[in-house]
Amino acid sequence: MKRAVLCGIALGGIGLGLRRWLSSRRTRARAQREASRWLMVTVNRRPEEVVPDGRLPEPLARLGDTIEVQVREAPGDRGTELGARPLASVPSGVGEVLARLGGQDPRQAVRRALRESKCLIETGEVLRSEEQPLPPTPTGRIVDLTAQRAGGEGRL
Repeated sequence: MKRAVLCGIALGGIGLGLRRWLSSRRTRARAQREASRWLMVTVNRRPEEVVPDGRLPEPLARLGDTIEVQVREAPGDRGTELGARPLASVPSGVGEVLARLGGQDPRQAVRRALRESKCLIETGEVLRSEEQPLPPTPTGRIVDLTAQRAGGEGRL
């Protein structure tokens, strides 16, 4: 009886270890897919206006050969989808967090360039929020830090 219980516990431990190993493999594969995914914006212009004569908007052109760019008509005749993704390897795990906090994540530059390109194409200039003078309170500092980070990160 004891032997059967011990065998069951051992098999359970092996099963748990196998499950964790398989889960870690799936997590790594998902991180690789996430790293290579396209970042997209929809621009309210025709494709000919977005990339006239095949020239990329200046913010994307600045990134040069470090990115791959895709331009296509948006579904439902809603303008143009402008997409980009970094060609450099994107860090994962703890390295990803440190890279994002240090501003070294290649996706941050791509997001910023897409956002600025959309603004330039649609309005002719890159729009920035005006800094509001806030009293030196803890809340004001938090708002300042958030506004400072918003230019390099955030949703497209």
